[in-house]
Amino acid sequence: MADLSRQWFYKRGELARDGWESVVDDTTPGWEHTGIRVARLNDGTTLDLPGSGVEKVIVPLAGSAIVTYTEDGVEHTVELAGRSSVFDGTTDVLYLSSATTGTLAGSGRIAVATSPTDVVKPTRYIAAEETPIELRGAGASSRQVHNFGTVAALDAARLIVCEVITPSQNWSSYPPHKHDEEVPGREVPLEEIYYFEAAETRSARREPSDAAFGLFSTYSSPAGSIDIGAKVHSGDIAIVPFGYHGPAVAAPGYDLYYLNVMAGPSPERAWVVSDDPDHAWVRELWEGLEPDSRLPYVAD
Repeated sequence: MADLSRQWFYKRGELARDGWESVVDDTTPGWEHTGIRVARLNDGTTLDLPGSGVEKVIVPLAGSAIVTYTEDGVEHTVELAGRSSVFDGTTDVLYLSSATTGTLAGSGRIAVATSPTDVVKPTRYIAAEETPIELRGAGASSRQVHNFGTVAALDAARLIVCEVITPSQNWSSYPPHKHDEEVPGREVPLEEIYYFEAAETRSARREPSDAAFGLFSTYSSPAGSIDIGAKVHSGDIAIVPFGYHGPAVAAPGYDLYYLNVMAGPSPERAWVVSDDPDHAWVRELWEGLEPDSRLPYVAD
């Protein structure tokens, strides 16, 4: 039997290319609409960004970035101050239109979310304090969402980008849900990328640890067969072309982060999903519960 999880889940470094620690784009088998690049930069390192015909969102994960880009024949330089880690609040980000070319430099870990498109939307800098922070769910299903690249926050062509922080022992991406069919008013098809990081929980944080982990699941829907049941560490990537995805679970003692990158073939740019009907009822359990008191996570 084919290993259905292997095509859609990659450990850190397995997608290394051209100086990037990980690259997902339309050259990845079975993939078309979304992409991500992750780099660990040192002072003096410069990487080329995807060129024209690709819209991009640059997200400092830990550390800072310097983006130099050319648009309409004019060169610009933008400094993104970043943050200490993905568990230390929001970061400033930069949306680059599909008409730009450019380079990336800086120090730390930087992610670049991408989607191929010929539609040109305005390049935009989004300061950390402008990012809408959402506390989603309740009780042990509480998580914190940074909505800098969602439909309401960013005028992009196709990309929908956000990041999610799940405190130790909590569940997110739950109930399991899908967005792999065109059902007017109920579902819009989107490919989705999960880029993961994990760390010792904030209340006990000592040193960065490669042992920190969470769990992630994706399973089949009528749109296709898929099976991801993975122990996820910092730098791992799951790509979800179809199927019900979730939960993402933060193990006891460890906090879990993921960056979500979505885009699809529909002319409608929208995040409209369907819960797995076997599990949709669990939302009723949140009624009357408060969000986890540990949230929101902000900069120390």
